Amino acid sequence: MTNQIGVAVIGTGFGQKIHIPGFQIYPRTKVVAVYNPNLDKARAVAESHNIPQGCSRLEDILAMPEVQAVSISTPPFLHYQMAQQVLQARKHLLLEKPMTLCATETRDLYHLANKQGVVAMPDFEFRFVPAWQLLAEYLESGYVGQKRLIKIDWLVSSRADAQRVWNWYAQKEKGGGALGAVGSHAFDYINWLFGSVRRLCAFRSTAIPERPDPSEGGKLKPVDADDTCLLMLELADGTPCQLCLSSVTYNGRGHFVEVYGDRGTLILGSSNQDDYVHGFHLWAAPAGESLTQVDIPKRLAFPQVYPDGRLAPFIRVVDQWVQSIDTGEPIIPSLREGVYSQLLMDLTHQSDQHRNWVDVPSLSSFLA
Repeated sequence: MTNQIGVAVIGTGFGQKIHIPGFQIYPRTKVVAVYNPNLDKARAVAESHNIPQGCSRLEDILAMPEVQAVSISTPPFLHYQMAQQVLQARKHLLLEKPMTLCATETRDLYHLANKQGVVAMPDFEFRFVPAWQLLAEYLESGYVGQKRLIKIDWLVSSRADAQRVWNWYAQKEKGGGALGAVGSHAFDYINWLFGSVRRLCAFRSTAIPERPDPSEGGKLKPVDADDTCLLMLELADGTPCQLCLSSVTYNGRGHFVEVYGDRGTLILGSSNQDDYVHGFHLWAAPAGESLTQVDIPKRLAFPQVYPDGRLAPFIRVVDQWVQSIDTGEPIIPSLREGVYSQLLMDLTHQSDQHRNWVDVPSLSSFLA
């Protein structure tokens, strides 16, 4: 296609699983380069996916005229510096979560993107999953009435095995832990579905304090990143919200969002432990009646699903990104929403450290 956008994919972990195939499926994007700090690996990934260039230097990629946009899916401790370089080169940016290591860094990127006149978008894919979109419509219609309680459980066993290797995910200073991995999503969809947060109180814990490092013959190394996080939130409208996240719960219930109001109840959930997108259903009940499952309308359904459930919503994220690049119209979610998610993560760490409630500033005042 003559109006294709040339994209460089930075990172070959999640980038190779989701970003590269997603961009190659979407008709308006073409992957023209891929980055890995190991040049041999970068070239091998490029060859295996029919990508013209494999590079080990971000500077080389950003100098390519055919690269108009960049996606970053490296570990979070690398995001800030890499995203700065991308934006300074006036390339459009798609950034994986968590955005950066702190909200002030994400705020800097937000302002830099605006200054450079480029489109910067986070990969908050739950906004693009049909069952979640249907929940948003039910809430918008006032189905539950006055909200009384929101309860969120995200209980999985992805890191329940103590033999899972020690790497950046085990290190708080590098953005590891359940809070960054899934709390970043939860904070975004709480803001999307229910509005802003007035204050929060958090408790983080690490159930598995050591993990083996294969690069040192399996030597056990300390883990200081959380694998469980409990939060109480008071939303701006006064609604209490309870959030429980854990990646070490064998036979955990999965991912559920429960909304209780004076007119009815909505429950969105999936017990799928192997795929965090496949398996979501929505149940609804007017006050005093039994829950029934709600069919997803065809207008919201994915046109195609894939074995990896993350791929279909990622393609919708890309479509939103490309539309904003085409039209110049503001995008939601943008890095503005990314700043808010990161801010709530920062305050979660602060609350856990001081063992107290912390007030959440308005996003507009934080961005000022």
